This record gives sequence, structure tokens and C-alpha cells, in this order.
Amino acid sequence: MRNRISVGSKIFDVINYVLLGLLALVMIIPFIHVVGSSFATSAEIAETSFLLFPTEFSLNAYKYIFSTDTILRALLISVTVTVGGTLWSMFLSTLTAYGLSRKDLVGRRFFNFLIVFTILFNGGMIPTFLVVEQTGLLNSLWALIIPVSINAFNMIILRSFFMNLPAGLEESAKIDGASDFGILFRIVIPCSLPAIATISLFYAVTYWNTYMHAILYISDSAKWPVQVLLRQIVVLASGINYDGATYTDVPPPEVTVKMATIVVATVPVLLVYPFLQKYFAKGALLGSVKG
Repeated sequence: MRNRISVGSKIFDVINYVLLGLLALVMIIPFIHVVGSSFATSAEIAETSFLLFPTEFSLNAYKYIFSTDTILRALLISVTVTVGGTLWSMFLSTLTAYGLSRKDLVGRRFFNFLIVFTILFNGGMIPTFLVVEQTGLLNSLWALIIPVSINAFNMIILRSFFMNLPAGLEESAKIDGASDFGILFRIVIPCSLPAIATISLFYAVTYWNTYMHAILYISDSAKWPVQVLLRQIVVLASGINYDGATYTDVPPPEVTVKMATIVVATVPVLLVYPFLQKYFAKGALLGSVKG
């Protein structure tokens, strides 16, 4: 006999769909506005306060952005930091998480406490800057990677995932004579791809959005990532310099240029996310629920 859905359940589903649809529109409409404005003309932007779909299609903003190698250089730096930083962070986080997931590790609770402690307390901006300066990392891309090599929250999720793996897998591997590194790279990592893909996405988005560290540690404009360059364009478009004075001899870029720069900076992450989406929810949930 077929199960009948009650009227209350139908009403609940309708309300859910409506609320989720409205929430999706609140998130999507601003992005459509940015994309539409990037393809609009300056005259249409001036006439319309909020533009979604331009009536006259124009690529002038993108031609302006790619007329020099500035944006391409910034994108290359961001890609280099994102790829290199994600690989480095995943290497360290995986080794740390696997070690702390082993119940026979001496001092396991103490090391776990130290890592959790860093989530609540940290050295602060000035001490961290002094450490970066004394280690010779200023004006180096390593300054955007080394200080944030391991995120304690991401490592804990990965450790929880490793702890939930069946103990029989490691026991059978040990019987076959596998070493600890052999167990990690041949058994644990292949069985943990959802969690690894999820944490990799977390790290990649963090590195891609690097802004504050670049402002603090990178003074050479040739080494700025795309987020800092985006800030410079916004500052120029406002006609205000760092001292609060307005520019008189430099014409500010058009609004369409700002919007196009935002699109260029956002598209790479949007292209990567669909390939990891199927792992995202699964990896986060399996790493946080025990049993």
C-alpha cells in the first residue's frame, strides 16, 4: 500500500521550497548584477542604479583588464599560491591528522590539546609579523603559505575521518608487513578521498582569498595576488589614496572595470567547485560524525 503524504507535510515542503528559493535568489542576484554590469556600457551603468541584464553588450571592461599583464600576473601568483599552498597544507595536515588518530601515539591527548588551544588563542598580528620578518619571508610568496600551513579546524575534521575508518584495514595491512607510511598512502588516503577533497577545497579557497597576509607581508606590487589588485582597483575607482586625499591627475577606472575584475577573480573558484561538490557534504559529515 502506498504511503500517503499528509497535508501538513505538503505545506511544510512548500514553505521549505519557498524559503530556500528566496534565500538562493538573495545570493544569486548580487552575482548576476556583478556579471551583468561587467558586460554593460558606461552609459547604461550611469543610467541604471541596479542592473541585472545589459541591453547593450560590451567587452570594453575585459579588454581594459587584459590590455596589460598586471591582472594576468596577479592571477598567476594567486594560482601558484593556491596550488602550492593547498598541496603543502594537505601534506602537513594529513601527516598530523593520521598521527593523532592513532590511539597508541604517546602524548596523543597533550598534542590534541595544543592544537585545539590554537583555535581559541593565537600570537596576534604583531608577533606573527615579527616572526615572518625574522625568518626572512617578507616580500616572498612563502609568507602567504608558511604562516597558515595548517588550519587546526581542518586538521581535526581530517583526524576524525581517519579515526572512523575500520580498524581491520590497518590490522590486515600490518599482518601483510606494511609500514606506517605504507598504510597511510596505500590504504588510509585512498579510503579518505571525500574528506581529503573537502579539506583541500577549504584550503584552496583560503589561499585564493589571501588578502590580509599579502597586505602585511608583501610590499612589492609585482608580487601582489589578485585580491590585493582588486582592492587597488576599488581604491582608484573611489578616487582616494592611502592618505585620504583624492586623485586629481589619475582618472578613476569605470564601474564596469571593477565588476569585470570581480568576475575574473571569482570564476576560477567557480570552475573548480563543481568537480569537488559531490565530495564536499559527504566528507564534512563523515569527518564530524563518529560511528
